[in-house]
Amino acid sequence: MNYTYILKCGDGSLYTGWTNNLEKRIIDHNMGKGAKYTRARLPVVLAYYEEFETKAEAMRREYAIKHLNREEKLKLLESQAPDSV
Repeated sequence: MNYTYILKCGDGSLYTGWTNNLEKRIIDHNMGKGAKYTRARLPVVLAYYEEFETKAEAMRREYAIKHLNREEKLKLLESQAPDSV
């Protein structure tokens, strides 16, 4: 599977990315091996994700989410039940 995800960073900001191994990617981010953006904003917590069959689909969704404003991203976070993350 491929995933598009949103992280809530230690400073309250949001980061969007994609991966084919969600658990490993979150660990990498928190070890400072993730994106340059998140390295300075640790710790990060998985706040939202979507599953896709292909890398291309996940990347398209990442692109679309990155173009949403903060309020729209927060609505996405609210739409996913906390116990499903």
